[in-house]
Amino acid sequence: MSQKLGYIGLGKMGLALSKSLLKNGYDVYGYDIDPKRLEMLKDIGGKPVSSAKELAENCNIVFSILLKTEHIEENTFGENGITKAENKNFIFVEMSTMYPSWQADLSDRLRVENIEMLDAPISGSHPKVDDKTISIMVGGKKDIFDQVAPVLESIAANVHYTGLNGTGATMKIVTNLFVNSNAALLAEMVLVGEKAGLSHDTMMECLRTGSVKGAMLEQMAPRLFSRDFAPRGAVEIFVKDMGMAIQLAEENGIDLKVVKASREMFQKAEKAGWGKDDASRVIEVYEGKAEN
Repeated sequence: MSQKLGYIGLGKMGLALSKSLLKNGYDVYGYDIDPKRLEMLKDIGGKPVSSAKELAENCNIVFSILLKTEHIEENTFGENGITKAENKNFIFVEMSTMYPSWQADLSDRLRVENIEMLDAPISGSHPKVDDKTISIMVGGKKDIFDQVAPVLESIAANVHYTGLNGTGATMKIVTNLFVNSNAALLAEMVLVGEKAGLSHDTMMECLRTGSVKGAMLEQMAPRLFSRDFAPRGAVEIFVKDMGMAIQLAEENGIDLKVVKASREMFQKAEKAGWGKDDASRVIEVYEGKAEN
């Protein structure tokens, strides 16, 4: 394929997405501050580079998926950021989960530099990239979206255009509001069932055929049953994302009671030192183990 793609941020999600693009025949460049992640990209057929600037100079579409706003700032406007590239004939696709107004402002600032941007966060954890069951929500100019959509559609089950810049980020927060709170509720459900004498097999058999059936049940319940805390969606990420949901709601005159109560449980898990563990670890907060 003629398009050259690049990823800034080769963490679990960034590397999984790069691998998926490589499988679809694209040339994929990558940059990360961790040399080990660059080696991992090279091992799967990607092309590591030394900076975001170098990546932008080689690519038609530059993707970014990072944890913090300061990381994005450094890789866009920093000394070796994409705005310093001699060639600016690329589209920037920011896939990190960030606040909507921040993403919209970033797109405005980049447009001054003659760089068009889409905010395109993902619904689904990195294992879901491997089986192509993620969804991507995209905000930005429609004509820019149309140029990038075929690439996104090659790695996702669903790609949704949500409107102008910032709306993709808004949709991600709304999605996470449900997902994060339901993780806590599922933990409560499992514990009540266990303490009342139900077997895990009985619970899953009944829940799968009732009104609780769905992706959250299938993904989270087995991890809660087995107390499997290997990270897919980390506790600290849930705390961050639910905080953004609470802020967005307050800005729109809404007081989120359920989300606040759920976030308190994940905050206790984080305080107990479990921030890097899977969100399923919240069940041990309910069991009183965070207080030991």
